[in-house]
Amino acid sequence: MYMANEGDLDGIKELLDSGTDVNFRDIDKRTALHVAACQGRTDVVQLLLSRGAHVDVEDRWGSTPLADAVYYKNHNVIKLLEKHGAKPPTAPMHVENAREVPEYEIDPRELDFSNSFEITKGTFRIASWRGIQVAVKTLGEEVFTDENKVKAFRDELALLQKIRHPNVVQFLGAVTQSSPMIIVTEYLPKGDLRAYLKQKGALKPSLAVKFALDIARGMNYLHEHRPEAIIHRDLEPSNILRDDSGHLKVADFGVSKMLKVAKTVKEDRPVMCQETSWRYVAPEVFKNEEYDTKVDVFSFALILQEMIEGSPPFPMMQENEVPKAYVANQRPPFRASTKHYSYGLRELIEECWSEEPFRRPTFRQIILRLDNISSQFSRRRQWKVGPLKCLLSLTAMFKKDHSEPSSRSSRSTTR
Repeated sequence: MYMANEGDLDGIKELLDSGTDVNFRDIDKRTALHVAACQGRTDVVQLLLSRGAHVDVEDRWGSTPLADAVYYKNHNVIKLLEKHGAKPPTAPMHVENAREVPEYEIDPRELDFSNSFEITKGTFRIASWRGIQVAVKTLGEEVFTDENKVKAFRDELALLQKIRHPNVVQFLGAVTQSSPMIIVTEYLPKGDLRAYLKQKGALKPSLAVKFALDIARGMNYLHEHRPEAIIHRDLEPSNILRDDSGHLKVADFGVSKMLKVAKTVKEDRPVMCQETSWRYVAPEVFKNEEYDTKVDVFSFALILQEMIEGSPPFPMMQENEVPKAYVANQRPPFRASTKHYSYGLRELIEECWSEEPFRRPTFRQIILRLDNISSQFSRRRQWKVGPLKCLLSLTAMFKKDHSEPSSRSSRSTTR
């Protein structure tokens, strides 16, 4: 086993030729093949297999050489072990009794990846399923040996089964009984809000308010979900998708939290950069303090302002520096003209990103205020269009009145 670790092929051959058992197991039931797979020693793995090493032998923790190779991302070893018949690790959610297979379980053979491509974040891809296009989130083999990732997958799956709303992306099913594990949701071909804002820049206030209402309605549903309120905790433009009708839907609940008995959440560890975008994170999350649903309201304020301004929060600042600015009570400046923030829109944004979470309104309150602002923008648009319609109508009547005599004169001349 020491020689397998060191990659000493000649020494291994000499030992095996002298009668050493190629499948010898130590006190932890590990073999030389386990060691070589961990170290990525492809040549040693090839030698051991050629001398009769058992490919699917398990150690005391149930790990096989293939599982070890997967964990350490030794891809050449993975291919070699699979070529010799190694079975992929059992999915962490695998059940022994067929009656226990969840109703949402999808047979992975039904998912067609032949025309697949990545969408939004790297974990999401397109696939075909039962005649429709779907979005799939695949968890790699390395998740099997990471209890935190397995727990996050279970939590996201449990949450997705509970939610049904027009402004929340629809969960369709999952693959949990085989590897890789997959979450399947509806596919929205229009892409995410981030891409849309990059293309369009600053939006008209009326459209920004319309989009904001879609987001607020989806978030209000999550926050008022019973018996557990749901905190998204990663609300940002890349996680907001557009459907065919031009409406928005909240998506990606990978780091979401459910409020059960407690009214607040406290992380066991600081939030990691790769899990979420720092530009939209509330200061209390960054400081690793207790937080509640109001962290989503803070993120919402930044998104609403971005739609009107046409640029993300503090675009010239490094991503990891932005939350420090929020902690110092700095907020993105309002550069657009005041008319774009009419009817209390600026005041609403400022309340939503208040330093003190209890001062931020709920999404139910936000919806009421946005409805009122939307009505005001609509009336202003009608007021502008009204006089123009009257002028066009009068012009048309004037032309008609002056054209009729000449027509009559022409007809009498003809007669």
